[in-house]
Amino acid sequence: MLPASIQITGELLSAAEVQDICESLKEDSVRLLSVRGCQLSDRDFGRVCRSVAESHSIAQLNLNLGVVSSISRTRHLADALKNNRSLQTLFLHGSPLLDAGLVTLNAALSTHPTLVCLDLGDCMLGDEALGLICGMLPPDGAKSGLRELTLSANPGISSKGWARLSIAVAHSSQLRVLNLDYNPLGDQIAGMLAVAVASSRTLEVLDLEGTGLTNHSAQVFLDMVENYPTSLRVLVLAENDISPELQQQICDLLSEGEEDDDREATPLPIGPASSSALQPIRDKYQPIRDKYQPIRDKYQPLTWLPHSNSAPQTVLLTSGLGESLLAETEM
Repeated sequence: MLPASIQITGELLSAAEVQDICESLKEDSVRLLSVRGCQLSDRDFGRVCRSVAESHSIAQLNLNLGVVSSISRTRHLADALKNNRSLQTLFLHGSPLLDAGLVTLNAALSTHPTLVCLDLGDCMLGDEALGLICGMLPPDGAKSGLRELTLSANPGISSKGWARLSIAVAHSSQLRVLNLDYNPLGDQIAGMLAVAVASSRTLEVLDLEGTGLTNHSAQVFLDMVENYPTSLRVLVLAENDISPELQQQICDLLSEGEEDDDREATPLPIGPASSSALQPIRDKYQPIRDKYQPIRDKYQPLTWLPHSNSAPQTVLLTSGLGESLLAETEM
């Protein structure tokens, strides 16, 4: 039996529906579970978490938009993560975790053997939580860490916290995608991030949309990509006070570097053996929350839904860390 996806958005889940989900998880027939924006009782949430803990097939779990709504639910999730050994991608965007929630989840997140993509956007985090997140970006020579990290719209983090993250990014041996959109960073923090990008040998995507930047920051990034070798391939600067000309210059230089790498790159083998990582679809934060329509795609062969973005600049929304899950399940 091919692994299936269960995708339900914005609905009230009955006990019978939750039981159906739990049985599928325990039978190892679910690869992707998404209940973003859904309402379910605390008891049923605990049942789902216990089933996630037992599942050997689940690779992506989407609990975005307030599903993890209390510290008791955070504890249930932490217990599930401690026992699960298959999850690669976890979305918690729009969950009121606060620093206390990250403290509860930290041990399970930082020691999970397969987790590579984590979305903590709009989770009301502060400096204490960010310090724990930095521990998930180990330096060269240490254990493996996150490859994709989303921290969008966490305005409670101070400049000191962002400076600490910049240092961690500079020395991370794994991180490829960093989404910091809609945080009040300003030019000073952007300058620190530019130094981190220049130091990093892995970071390919940096999203700074709507972060209060000006032409000063753009000029720093332009000098970096023009004069220094970097792994960066996508830099999102939309919704900032930056001239279109500067944005285009940066985009052109990054595109040139990508074309050079494509010519020099050795072709990778096709198929599931090349990588088991997923290509996650991210809920892009908007200053005014989108009103999501209920979507049901229950027990369908796993496919990836297109993710549109109205921003004028092209934005990479998938990590590109491996072949698509559809390709894996068709083999």
